[in-house]
Amino acid sequence: MQTISAVLYFLSHHPGWSFLLLALFFGALSIVTKKWIFGILALLMPIANIFLAHMLNAWFLNAYGVKGTGIVTLISETNSTLNDNPIYDYDVLVKTPDGQDVLTGFSTMSAAIYPVRNAILLPPANEAFVLKYIPGCEKNIVVLSDESAYGLARIVYENKQLVEKARIQYEASRNNGQFKEEYKQALKTFIADPDNLSDDIALRAYREVLQSLE
Repeated sequence: MQTISAVLYFLSHHPGWSFLLLALFFGALSIVTKKWIFGILALLMPIANIFLAHMLNAWFLNAYGVKGTGIVTLISETNSTLNDNPIYDYDVLVKTPDGQDVLTGFSTMSAAIYPVRNAILLPPANEAFVLKYIPGCEKNIVVLSDESAYGLARIVYENKQLVEKARIQYEASRNNGQFKEEYKQALKTFIADPDNLSDDIALRAYREVLQSLE
């Protein structure tokens, strides 16, 4: 597991070198074996690695890693961009359950985040987050966004937006019975969702509103 973690760390954190090595590796296999499939892989694998290595790394570490905590100590803007947005480097301090302090880092492009989503949900500076790693290769980490405070806050925020949509719709036309029922259902869904337990203020307010609508 340690070796696999080290390989995935290299592939996801060093895309330039990985591109060259993967092209040479599958190109050499194509020449030695005289099989066209390796020639195709020599073209496809280096490109696929750029977009998929961090996802594979996230899945592997979540499946086989052990939990620890981390904190971002510095966020630095780089000269590179992704979809016209700047790419950032993150310096991270990892704290393992046995008391080790490990310095590591990632960038916007190389970060492994689980669950895997289209959005890049990275922790803010100076806020503890939950992570996983393979013992012996602590520099390779996956951020568990939905188990960390910043990720939980984002989930609650998104859930609130559904309630707010229903509220605005209802208040724009209070005589519409369908809108009222949709608002009540949105409130009930938010209250029943365990992901929202951290927001006591919203839960109390929504219970009062729901009671007034019944």
